[in-house]
Amino acid sequence: MRSTDILTDSFSRVGDGVGRLLDGLDEEALAWRPDPHANTIAWLVWHIGRGVDAQVADVAGEGEVWTSGGWAERFGLPFDDGATGYGQTPEQVGQVRASAELLHGYVDATQERALAYVATLPDEALDRVVDERWDPPVTLGVRLVSVVGDATQHLGQASYVKGLWQRASR
Repeated sequence: MRSTDILTDSFSRVGDGVGRLLDGLDEEALAWRPDPHANTIAWLVWHIGRGVDAQVADVAGEGEVWTSGGWAERFGLPFDDGATGYGQTPEQVGQVRASAELLHGYVDATQERALAYVATLPDEALDRVVDERWDPPVTLGVRLVSVVGDATQHLGQASYVKGLWQRASR
């Protein structure tokens, strides 16, 4: 098994998990918050997509599908196109309103892009340094594992919020 096979499996699990998470949720459920300062499912899923999109675009040296694929226009969010959710306020979190179909479509597009990129990589490419601002410098392999780890954490958070919403709406 190649290292990139593991990355392919990991990125695929994120996409599959998002699909299961969104199944049967309407916009009201996606925008529900257990607390006024909590993240919504919609924001968490959008943030998963934005994180994967921005990070993979950066290491691939390409533009983000957020803009090139027309997703920014479809979402119509009141943020700069470069916003990924990092550091956003509770008010901004609440501004991410979208259907499950739109969210799933965007995450699918980012997963497709990530999988296509990973498929081009020989194992030795994962040793390439992509960020020298850290000690030790960050390699491509470490960056891609970090992207999957971040997406997985947010998927878990969204699943938790879904469970709280299901309990609250009984």
